Amino acid sequence: MQRFKFITLTLLALGVFFTGCQKDKISTDPVKIHWDRDVCTRCKMAISERKYAFEVINPHNGKVYKFDDIGCGVLWMDENKISWKDQAVLWVADAKDGEWINARSAYYTDESITPMAYGIAAYTKKNLPKNTKSIHFDEAKKVIYKIEKLNMQKCKEMRTQ
Repeated sequence: MQRFKFITLTLLALGVFFTGCQKDKISTDPVKIHWDRDVCTRCKMAISERKYAFEVINPHNGKVYKFDDIGCGVLWMDENKISWKDQAVLWVADAKDGEWINARSAYYTDESITPMAYGIAAYTKKNLPKNTKSIHFDEAKKVIYKIEKLNMQKCKEMRTQ
C-alpha cells in the first residue's frame, strides 16, 4: 500500500511538473481590427479600408502588427530588419469580401486604388476577378519595392527644388 501511494504521488508530481512546463500555444490567427481606431504600425494612419488590411504575426510570441496596406507591412519588415520575417504569419484581407486569407498563397492584382497607393489587392482564387492577370506574393513585393523607390526619388527631387 505504501509503495502504491509513493508511485501515485510521484506520477501526480510528474504530471504537474510537465503540465506546468508546457508552453502555451501561440495563436497565429488573424485578430480583429477596430476599424477607424487601430492605426497602421508603419504609417500611423487609421486602418479603415477593410479590403486592403494586412497583418504580420510574430510566430515566436504571437505579437500582431496591423497595417492599412500590404505595402506598409512588406516595407516595415525590411525597414525594421525583422529577423523572423521568413517565418512570419501573414494575413491579408480579400479585396472582394474582406475575409482574411494567407498572404503567401493569395492571388494579387496590381492596379487597385489602395490606402497607401501601392496598388496591390489580394484575392482567393474563387474571388479573383474574371479575365484578370494575377501575380503571387513575391511578385507583389517587387511591385511594392518599385513604387517605394519611385516615391523616394520624388521626395528627393522635391527637396532639391
